[in-house]
Amino acid sequence: MVTSSSVPRLVIAAPSSGSGKTTVATGLMAAFAGRGLAVSPHKAGPDYIDPGYHALATGRPGRNLDAFMCGPERVAPLFAHGAAGCDLALVEGVMGLYDGAAGRGELASTAQVAKLLRAPVVLVVDASSQSRSVAALVHGFASFDPQVRLGGVILNKVGSDRHEVMLREALEEAGTPVLGVLRRAPQVATPSRHLGLVPVAERRADALAAVAALADQVRAGCDLDALLALARSAPALECEAWSPGAALAAEPASPDGRADPARSAFEARGPGGGAPGFGKGRGGGPLVAVAGGPAFTFSYAEHAELLRAAGAEVVTFDPLHAETLPEGTSGLVIGGGFPEVYAPELSANEPLRAAVAAFAAAGGPVAAECAGLLYLARSLDGKPMCGVLDADARMSERLTLGYREAVAVSDSPLAAAGTRLRGHEFHRTVVEPGAGAAPAWGFTHPERRVEGFVRGNVHASYLHTHWAAQPSVASRFAAAAAGFAAAPAARP
Repeated sequence: MVTSSSVPRLVIAAPSSGSGKTTVATGLMAAFAGRGLAVSPHKAGPDYIDPGYHALATGRPGRNLDAFMCGPERVAPLFAHGAAGCDLALVEGVMGLYDGAAGRGELASTAQVAKLLRAPVVLVVDASSQSRSVAALVHGFASFDPQVRLGGVILNKVGSDRHEVMLREALEEAGTPVLGVLRRAPQVATPSRHLGLVPVAERRADALAAVAALADQVRAGCDLDALLALARSAPALECEAWSPGAALAAEPASPDGRADPARSAFEARGPGGGAPGFGKGRGGGPLVAVAGGPAFTFSYAEHAELLRAAGAEVVTFDPLHAETLPEGTSGLVIGGGFPEVYAPELSANEPLRAAVAAFAAAGGPVAAECAGLLYLARSLDGKPMCGVLDADARMSERLTLGYREAVAVSDSPLAAAGTRLRGHEFHRTVVEPGAGAAPAWGFTHPERRVEGFVRGNVHASYLHTHWAAQPSVASRFAAAAAGFAAAPAARP
């Protein structure tokens, strides 16, 4: 059933990376939340780190809108799901306004997301090295695609009152409203390293102070009333809000046309239903432990929602400190993050490393992405890890970054062989060998190679995926966890 979402919304974009999108978007989120508004935070593209700051600014989960991984058709439904009941939604863009997946036109660009959401765009412009030329720059971005509605500009890094006057005069001549002016100032402390900003989980107290300072900057320099009025001018968005239960129920059969046992298990329980006898979760379903804490911060909110809808109980634990897996663990998810930063501490936690290895050896289903892959290796930069995989990991000088199209090579707890999906890689480490005897994925674009490991019920890979694009991943994993829980003799 198609419904109408009238949540006021803005997309915060820029001509290029480094213009100040994150500063402005996070500051606006915190400033509007400080006014008592319920603000829904979103990020265009696959980035995990910015949504952590968005969540800190708003008190709500930061959610990604990625048209490459999830498909353009899911962008508006996922937005409506996250923004339901909110007073305002803000979407931080990715790279430059019109930059998207390489060689794919507008796909996955901020401009495409803005059009799919019918949302006005606010362009954040680094004005530090220009005056009247700003009008030509903004005019070009406003006219490049007539379907993109550029509602105004926030000028960043403005040097003086005179500089501001020249910029405003130029933009008035071009007919573009100036909705904010931020002066050149020492940057609010948001430290970076090899993959971007340091995640919130690693510096929560400092991050809270940084977000508060961003809110003060934006509150002083931006016309919040005009920005809110622009957001409220967005037309109604006609779409059915995404829901994890409905997504699972609509999932087709497995690629070979046979009934997928994971889907059958889901249908037997019903959306969100428990499964008596499946492990020790309070709701009766299998208990899926998800690695968290400073070393494992990368996750999409929809993953846990889908697992719960598939009947699982989801609990988070911190591998830096927990010496055992949560009691009753029937499935283990180890997502992305920065284990390379915490390799000594992770290695020193020998009891947990042994528990993870024993769980995998007993046939427990494990899903590991990127950081999880490193943690399951024999070693990371010479430090012993869990030893689940016959592979070793190390830091590299080369950044591997980009979207991938992939097909599952081997049957695993996540996907039947032949399942096709899209994901992305984002790492500065190398695992040797890069693939096991039973690889996880075969990449079909932009290059052809096999990658990752399937060993028993372990699936480990560098590829980050968004399960909303393939809900059967969650139901299949929940079913594997349920099957493991139903055979207690096999438990470690």
